Amino acid sequence: MNLCYCNSQKQFKDCCEPYIKGQKNAPTAEALMRSRYSAYATHQADYLVATTHVSQRALHSKANILLWATANQWQKLEVLNATSTTVEFKAYYLDSNEKQHIHHEFSTFAQEDGIWYYVDGEYY
Repeated sequence: MNLCYCNSQKQFKDCCEPYIKGQKNAPTAEALMRSRYSAYATHQADYLVATTHVSQRALHSKANILLWATANQWQKLEVLNATSTTVEFKAYYLDSNEKQHIHHEFSTFAQEDGIWYYVDGEYY
């Protein structure tokens, strides 16, 4: 049994994988955020670029996304709060020196033509 990286307790194939593979669109901002975490954990930089709002894509290069995704070991996602357009979460990871880190973010999302996109985030 391969549990999803997003900590939903569902199997990856029944949770974030269909979004990452482009088989389905994430139905909510929270689902998109969870799938983006799973994409970092599985090094799917194309998905991360594609799900970043077009107004912000120039700020996020695929090479830098892939570097950060592969340089860290993604351990756990904790969703603290979610509304229809925002998600506050903590992403736990180990860096290349196996030092523990917590990425605490308040993210904003926008929906266009029925598709959710990551817009930006504030870090704590």
